Amino acid sequence: MTATPHATPHAPPHAHPSPLLKILLRLTLLFALLPALLWGIACLYLWFAQERLLFKPVLTPADQPLSTGPDVHERHVDVPGARLSVLELRLPDPKGVVFFLHGNSGNLQEWFVNTEVYRQAGMDLVMMDYRGYGKSSGRIRSEAELHADVDAVWQSVAARYQGRRVVVYGRSLGSALAATLAARLQPDLTILVSPYESMAALARQHYPWVPQALLRYPLRTDAAVARLHRPLLLVHGSLDALIPPSHSRALLALAPSARQVDIDGAGHGDVHEFEAYRCLMAQALEASTCTTRSLPSRLAS
Repeated sequence: MTATPHATPHAPPHAHPSPLLKILLRLTLLFALLPALLWGIACLYLWFAQERLLFKPVLTPADQPLSTGPDVHERHVDVPGARLSVLELRLPDPKGVVFFLHGNSGNLQEWFVNTEVYRQAGMDLVMMDYRGYGKSSGRIRSEAELHADVDAVWQSVAARYQGRRVVVYGRSLGSALAATLAARLQPDLTILVSPYESMAALARQHYPWVPQALLRYPLRTDAAVARLHRPLLLVHGSLDALIPPSHSRALLALAPSARQVDIDGAGHGDVHEFEAYRCLMAQALEASTCTTRSLPSRLAS
């Protein structure tokens, strides 16, 4: 009897995923990578668009007067790559000067206000527009350039105020610029209104997903305030949601000669419209004509 040879089973053919399965796998991978892709695109945009996000200039026609006041003078300061527009309130025999660095939007026409406070105090007022603001030419390209521009404008008037009172004032964006200048000059008084601790600290509050390494404008108000040894006045609107008053409190802890004043009911952009603010400025500039009723109700020192 002949044995039937044992049949060897054939190996199954190599299995290939179906076209539908391939599509599902690719979609799954895409959806898994999509958040990282979007985050990367957002970070890339932030790196290259920081100037557009931080600075909101408003242009002024070159032939349009910035002021009609007989004691207000318009001039320019030339710096590498730009011509900076400057407004000055000049009194016949001033006690000193307030060197004012404004916020991130608008221009001199919007910021050169409340001048009667400075007249009553016998103080000149010097204010500049950053590159690309108002009549200033050029464009902002780096923080170092911003600081250099501020220094150039200050140097253009510094000799005029030798032996007189010097007050450096920074509002919002101008806080870090003013504090950095003040740390070098050690003026009689530094006033920071709606200041931020640093751009990194501000970004952590509003954009916690942003890596600090992407911030090309650190704007370290805190580092500058820590080097300031002369009187410092920190002023904040109690309802400021853009730069909360906690930033002033953080700066207060760094400067033993500082005091903080909260303007009750004020937000970020309207603090200068409050009578308590105007009264405080008059007192700080030693020209107080305010009543006790006008004083801010909360003061930390």
